Amino acid sequence: MAREVGKYHQTVKLRNGVLHLFANAEVIASLDRKVYKMADNNLRIPRSHFMSYTPDAHVSSGACVGTTAVWKMSDGFVSPSIVGSDIGCGIRVHLTPLHKRDLQDKKLRRKLIKRIEKYVPTKRIASPFRNIELERVVKEGIYGLPAEYLPERGVGSARSVTHLEHARFAYDVTALESLPERIWKQTGRELGTLGGGNHFIEIQHVRVDEGQRETAEKWGVFDGQVVVMIHSGSRAWGRMLRPEYTNRIKDAMEMWGIGTRDPKLIYVPIRAEEGRWYLNLMYSALNYAVANRHMIAFGVRAAFQEVFGTDLEMPVLYDLMHNYALEETHCGQPMLVHRKGTTRALPAGHELNPEPYRETGHPALIPGSMGTASYIMVGAKSGEKNFYSICHGAGRIHARDAVREHVSVDAFAHSMKVGTDEEVVVNRWTLEHILTECPQAYKDVDQIIDSVVGAGLASVVAECRPMAVVKGT
Repeated sequence: MAREVGKYHQTVKLRNGVLHLFANAEVIASLDRKVYKMADNNLRIPRSHFMSYTPDAHVSSGACVGTTAVWKMSDGFVSPSIVGSDIGCGIRVHLTPLHKRDLQDKKLRRKLIKRIEKYVPTKRIASPFRNIELERVVKEGIYGLPAEYLPERGVGSARSVTHLEHARFAYDVTALESLPERIWKQTGRELGTLGGGNHFIEIQHVRVDEGQRETAEKWGVFDGQVVVMIHSGSRAWGRMLRPEYTNRIKDAMEMWGIGTRDPKLIYVPIRAEEGRWYLNLMYSALNYAVANRHMIAFGVRAAFQEVFGTDLEMPVLYDLMHNYALEETHCGQPMLVHRKGTTRALPAGHELNPEPYRETGHPALIPGSMGTASYIMVGAKSGEKNFYSICHGAGRIHARDAVREHVSVDAFAHSMKVGTDEEVVVNRWTLEHILTECPQAYKDVDQIIDSVVGAGLASVVAECRPMAVVKGT
């Protein structure tokens, strides 16, 4: 039974608890009924404090993408299933001094894409950054990188560690001692690589919202500006941790006699040895993920400088995650906030904002689907009703293996404006190879943003339209 709290906020009473749903009527009507079954199963985990879906919610393994789930630190649970397998997956945006007219020539955009591929591996080849110590990265995040990779002369290298949601996650590194040697041997070579699926590097141009020009100016964002958006995560490190923590937590659940109807939903008490161990491994993956996006950006910067000159600078606007669980204080109590495919969007003045964004609130970076707009947003004070969580993107409507049944390559080409001056240039020789990431496989991002704004969770600062995209395999 659903009860309307506001036009864009419903509470749904399920058998095992209450689900908060933040979406407009059109999005709610389109939701697969399986998302409610999955929510009800997640609510079987004891002592749930809060659970919600953002409008991009869709079925995934164990828990929906678009889930915010909260437990008290004192007696609650942590669920790797409600963190997601690509721990620390997130978005990063870099600013440039360029205007979209500087990239109007499609040949120039294609040249830039080729240069990016020169510096950022997009195929199954090893990272070119051979002097980075993996152990330092997973323990120290950005601070574990050699100084030569913090090159922002003119704007201060400190920006590489100050304009991020987190540059480093501190944790008990003894948790790493139990990891098999093969993980250490196989994961370092992917640092600074893009990955496949929905990961991307996108060159965009900006249109600032009229009501947010003051905020945009403070952030260094202007109309027509060329920016670069990067989407990637913890790559092989996060992927290879998964069987380690999954097997150990499943064994613990069997020993304690706990579980749900879904064998893919795993969870453990926060204060249990297994809970603390998982959180420590998760923090190591978060460190890897933020360093990985930083190194991708380092390669992108080298490509831009090769094309536009070595004086060109590309300061980071912000870097944030959308797959993680963090301890946060809400209502005066320490809580473990899980965000699986949701983005934290803090308002102006919130104490958890990084210092450079304390006055304005930090940029909340929301990618669209390929060929559609992405958005730079800022959180609202009223977002506290959803623990300051907003969407992480458009959200899928077709699984990857089903896209070809619903979408033709011609339809994809039309959405990418192929053959026109406004064509979104892609690094793949044929769109058929990346058809599973076409915009028709995703929800309408404008409806998603309308839901977030309408619910009072955040507001739009700028819309970013794509000009060129680099995809990995």
